[in-house]
Amino acid sequence: MRKVTLVRGARQLLTLHGPSGPRRGADLRNLGLIQDGAVLIVDGLIQQVGPARRLENLALARQAAEIDASGCVVMPGFVDSNTHLVGGPARMLDHELRLAGANGEQIAEAGGGALAQARAIEDLSPRTLEALAVRALEGAVRHGTTTVEAKSGFGLTEAGEMKILRVHNALQRLPISLISTFLCARVSPDFERRPDDYLEWVCGRVLPLVRRHKLAEFADIRCEAGAFTVEQACRYLTAARQLGFALKIQIASGSNAGVVRRAVELEAASVDHLIDATEENAALLAQSRTIATLLPGAVFFSGTERYAPARMLIDNGAAVALATNYSPENNPSQNMQMMIALACRSMNMTPAEAITAATLNAAYAVGQAANVGSLEIGKSADL
Repeated sequence: MRKVTLVRGARQLLTLHGPSGPRRGADLRNLGLIQDGAVLIVDGLIQQVGPARRLENLALARQAAEIDASGCVVMPGFVDSNTHLVGGPARMLDHELRLAGANGEQIAEAGGGALAQARAIEDLSPRTLEALAVRALEGAVRHGTTTVEAKSGFGLTEAGEMKILRVHNALQRLPISLISTFLCARVSPDFERRPDDYLEWVCGRVLPLVRRHKLAEFADIRCEAGAFTVEQACRYLTAARQLGFALKIQIASGSNAGVVRRAVELEAASVDHLIDATEENAALLAQSRTIATLLPGAVFFSGTERYAPARMLIDNGAAVALATNYSPENNPSQNMQMMIALACRSMNMTPAEAITAATLNAAYAVGQAANVGSLEIGKSADL
């Protein structure tokens, strides 16, 4: 027996139906709005979308279980395309020290920072890490998120990174969609001051191991001061692409056009953070399918008030997405509604632009736009 459901009577149905491909420019504001709309769902997939009066008269709708959405907005579930979901308990001491002006070295001296995070992951059992991640996911779902990308990167060692990725795999049992990413975040302490040797080890051993066990779909790397150079990032991403990974890259600070250019050349799915993006960066992104994923939550919790120039990127044709960058280390919010509010208040985006950035464009940033991000026939009924 097929399971048929009719969501009916929505005061506003935001379908985001429109031209194929990531939305940019004026198209970002096209929400495909239907007044008094309905969605007919069969076995979890969207069968029909349109005015309630038309859908209610379909033969299939007469046998459907009904969800009355009268007076409500019905829209695609949020796609959070950048999180650090598995990282142990929240590090509130680190956060308090950072707010008080402490730098990374001072936080480490106080017993916090990246090494402390890696030790916590090493000490905690996979079951405990999974339970903490489930709690974070439950918070995300309560605020409307139905698809989440989750990165490794906190483990630093092979054992730590594989533990995180296996927890990602265990979380696939949940109804929320989860996309796993292997993040090369920083040099392991075992390779201190030898980043090239570390990358050679990651590319020659860890990436093939992750691929062989099918523990990640994406490979990601931080390209900034204190992490990896443009040349090192490109070497890593080239090796990852040869193994069959889809690609991402993090650029938290610095306006080096070379990073964005190489990301576009390598057909990266997204370039994330982009605090110091320039018009040259925007022009490169505008001619590509690479998504500019902006992370206002990371800026809000750091207290810097240096938000990415969303208005400039949009006006120059870049396809923009929004994500939380949730992290137990320094960014405790998994609420995409908060990210939309920050985007409108602090990044000069309109509500419609922010909704599209948090749904359809975010789905493109994780390679899931064929399945989620808009309410269209054949897609998952993630509402």
